[in-house]
Amino acid sequence: MPLIFFAAPSLWPEYEVALPAALAEAGIEATVVTEAPEPGLVDYIVYAPSAPLQDFTPFTRTKAVLSLWAGVERIVGNATLTQPLCRMVDPSLTEGMVEWVAGHVLRHHLGMDRHIVNPGHVWNPVCPPLARERRVTILGMGALGTACAEALRALNFPVTGWSRTAKPGCLHGDAGLEAALRSAAIVVTLLPKTPETENLLNAARLALLPAGAVIVNPGRGALIDDAALLAALDAGHIGHATLDVFRVEPLPADHPYWSHPRVTVTPHIAADTRASSAARVIVENIRRGEAGEPFINLVDRSRGY
Repeated sequence: MPLIFFAAPSLWPEYEVALPAALAEAGIEATVVTEAPEPGLVDYIVYAPSAPLQDFTPFTRTKAVLSLWAGVERIVGNATLTQPLCRMVDPSLTEGMVEWVAGHVLRHHLGMDRHIVNPGHVWNPVCPPLARERRVTILGMGALGTACAEALRALNFPVTGWSRTAKPGCLHGDAGLEAALRSAAIVVTLLPKTPETENLLNAARLALLPAGAVIVNPGRGALIDDAALLAALDAGHIGHATLDVFRVEPLPADHPYWSHPRVTVTPHIAADTRASSAARVIVENIRRGEAGEPFINLVDRSRGY
């Protein structure tokens, strides 16, 4: 019977019912504890990078650390973490991201803010182009980027995907990034935070975008050079930025994004992990570990995700 240490105290109320239910559904008998007085007996750690646990050295028997977060940049560089690390790829998280991205892309495409926020009651019958006439570029074509691309293509948007590494049907590399940006009316950023992606959208790359282009960022705050984006917004080169993620969260009250007329701030809600579905993902990896099968969503430490 495996011993599972749930090491994310603030999240335990969400999982107190969901995790045992998922274990029972899978037919796995296990003991789940929220304190680990004997770390050397723990088989699996269910973890969030914000958890108090930072030293994994005593967990000598642990077969895998199973993260509840999709992003692992806050843990992947931990030198004490020698156990396999699996990130969260949750179907419900993907659904939520697709809905948020599609909603905001349509909002900007249709110019909905003109009618939703119209204090002067201005009659302004501007007809938007059809979706097939407005190109969307998605930076990052992993599971989330691919799902968003499929949804937007189903709405008839022509979608260009860019990936840091070569993938079928995607642009890649520096030349590919330049081409992807030059043709984009709307850019959606869905890359992980790594040394290679930090400040990916800097002043030079923002300048490649067509005048009036819109940026939608539900990926990571560090993907964008904040000062460069604010300058591009002030100059009118970037038409609007809808941002869900930031370098510091909650976003400080005095941050210029809050008051900028061309910025929409959403409070990191684009995609959230739902306990009921995430628990099944965790349990599937426990089943695999007990059966000697490869783990799913295993993090490549060299790439950082």
